[in-house]
Amino acid sequence: MLYTNASVFLSHDCFVPCGFRVENGIFVEIVPQDCTEPGAVDLGGSRVIPGLVDIHTHGNSGADFSDGDLDGLRRMGAYLAANGITSFCPTSMTLPYGTLASAFETAAHLRQNRPDGCARVVGIHMEGPFFSEKKKGAQNGSYLRSPDFEAFRKLYDGCGGLIRIVDLAPELDGAVPFTRKARELCTISVAHTDANYDDAHAVYEAGARHLTHLYNAMPSIHHRNPGVIGAASEVDAVFAELICDGLHVHPSAVRMAFRLFPERICLISDALRCCGMPDGEYELGGQQVFLSGGVARLADGTIAGAASNLFQDLRNAIAFGIPEACAIRAATWNPARQIGKENEIGSIAPGLQADFLVCDPNLQLLEVYLAGEKI
Repeated sequence: MLYTNASVFLSHDCFVPCGFRVENGIFVEIVPQDCTEPGAVDLGGSRVIPGLVDIHTHGNSGADFSDGDLDGLRRMGAYLAANGITSFCPTSMTLPYGTLASAFETAAHLRQNRPDGCARVVGIHMEGPFFSEKKKGAQNGSYLRSPDFEAFRKLYDGCGGLIRIVDLAPELDGAVPFTRKARELCTISVAHTDANYDDAHAVYEAGARHLTHLYNAMPSIHHRNPGVIGAASEVDAVFAELICDGLHVHPSAVRMAFRLFPERICLISDALRCCGMPDGEYELGGQQVFLSGGVARLADGTIAGAASNLFQDLRNAIAFGIPEACAIRAATWNPARQIGKENEIGSIAPGLQADFLVCDPNLQLLEVYLAGEKI
């Protein structure tokens, strides 16, 4: 199928008047804007961006990945696709290893048996249990563990190597040797940590290349103690996640993040099962979560996660003053890169999956295409 007369986001940094051809679910050619042929789809000058890639999302529509329920995971994937997120890494919580193994099996199953209209599973983000008690946030402290490569490797093998990100707190015993081993299998991310600069620096020296939800569940920057954020910012290979729901991070701190990590921000949703649902009581990792006015909190008032999706967060980032091209890249190519999938998804270019979004001039979502099929 040939798509013509569009303004297409190409090369990660600009919109270009052009068209493109899709064959068997793959982009095969970028063509001049006025190129046409019988049966071509005229996009009427609409803006086209790659399908979004959310590498940190726990749930939506009343379902949570950690439930280990295949129907729930399918429901999550359908909601994401309908909202412009065409690829995702379902993200686990701090739970017993057996519970995690069951959830990871559902992700592997959905990846191999994706129904129509469902976002593609491109990996698993293992958030926990290798975290600090001091910065556990909404993670269940009963299941916290020190980094354990053998336990991780068993989970990794059990889902066919689908884990693409695993989180840890650098100050825990065994963090550095764990990083040296696990980096050969997936991306290592620093998260839920009270580490000082030296501990964080040691883990990044060992091969960690990611920072989970920047600012949240970690010490703030201090000029005499730059901590985790300082250690991550000065390593050019490290990318940082950012929740841009307007609640977790102040707009000024959003702008600061894009300066601290130039071209190295991954927008994420960190969405919970209450995403896309009305206010009320929900569950997260065995704990009660209360959604009110778009804010999800534990009973003690701790912010538990987000109730917005990545497309909403992308538009928020732009509204907060982030240049449009930077924000789009942070929701597409950057996250794809961090899970080793940049040659499959996250861009509009020959040879990649034909996942794309048709938007109006204000970047309001009009249509979603997954593998070249409109959903």
